[in-house]
Amino acid sequence: MKKLILCKTILYLLLISCNEQTNHKPKNESNKIVGNGCDGCELMYIGMPKNISSIDTSSGWNEEGQKLIITGTTFQLDGKTPVPNVVIYYWQTDNNGYYSPKAEMDEKAKKHGHIRGWVKTDANGKYTIKTIRPAPYPNDILPAHIHLSIKEPDIENEYYTDEINFDDDKLLIPHLKKYRQENRGGSGITRILLKDSLQIAEHDIILGLNIPNYPKKRTLGKQSGLNIGEDQPSFLPFHAFGPDKATQVCPVCKYGRYHGIIYYVGNNPNWEEIKLWLTFLEKETVKRKNHLKVYFVYGNENSYDKQKRQKQLEKLGIELNIKNTALTFVPSLSDQKTEVNLNKINPSAENTFIIYKHRSIVGKYVDIKPTTQNFNSLSKTLDRTKGDYFDLPEPKHE
Repeated sequence: MKKLILCKTILYLLLISCNEQTNHKPKNESNKIVGNGCDGCELMYIGMPKNISSIDTSSGWNEEGQKLIITGTTFQLDGKTPVPNVVIYYWQTDNNGYYSPKAEMDEKAKKHGHIRGWVKTDANGKYTIKTIRPAPYPNDILPAHIHLSIKEPDIENEYYTDEINFDDDKLLIPHLKKYRQENRGGSGITRILLKDSLQIAEHDIILGLNIPNYPKKRTLGKQSGLNIGEDQPSFLPFHAFGPDKATQVCPVCKYGRYHGIIYYVGNNPNWEEIKLWLTFLEKETVKRKNHLKVYFVYGNENSYDKQKRQKQLEKLGIELNIKNTALTFVPSLSDQKTEVNLNKINPSAENTFIIYKHRSIVGKYVDIKPTTQNFNSLSKTLDRTKGDYFDLPEPKHE
């Protein structure tokens, strides 16, 4: 999906071709094509089984390499409603970084190598792929990845989503500094978890998200914040009260391992409601202990004074007996110096709640009142998005 590699004739069948593997360049610029086309994605139909399971074991599973399970759910654009019967076609390099074909393969399909396969989401939108970790291309700077092509039952053509990448890949950060994600279908960056000798990567797909010409539209209310499925950005609010008082600590950098809630308030604060929300969220942190971190980010740009803002939040923290929740502030929700602007929070919204897990956004609420029903909704979102592997350890990062 990014222009990085020059094709070499001698590796035509073993490495990726520039047009067909890395860039996914449109095969047709017609606005009628969902996703604007994708050279190579049509190969998903070559060898496709008549009956496709929601669980697939790739031909690489029993080969040399680190065993990897990729599992997730396909959702509608709301990021909450599961979608069944979606065909996901995947292809990847082997343990040496090559798209290595087998002699008996169809000539066209050889471009994708022999580690390729299909899953069809089950009644709950879930899928599982058992494979091995792909290796990066030899002598190249692209991070290791797995390609995905999506075929929805009621969409005429297939389209590609962001490649699956791995957050422990040393090549990933340098790559992302030069080339931003497209976030097609959501972020492709997965967080590796460990279960004995297995590695597990959870990867949900938001169908149609950032896909050109996608015919289905989400219900629009007041817009604030990034989409469910995208990554929670790093930013540096000022900590006025709480565990990191008098510092600037990035919420997702320090507390991104499990669940996090970032509660934004902009130019229209309702302090009685803010107190009710903070009381509820503090109780959630006590109940969930180290598995939940809550940040309150106050970004009212009107009459901003750093010292007054800090004292205001200190007073609030003492009044509410806050122990776990971080009370923070920024000069405005569009401030570039703290990089809070990357969150795309609408300052006119009364509140915006972003829920993340493993740094990926899994829930969002805008302009909601502090009622028992809404308290329960947030709590249930935390429960629902834990998944099956919430407590597994992750590799040590350098």
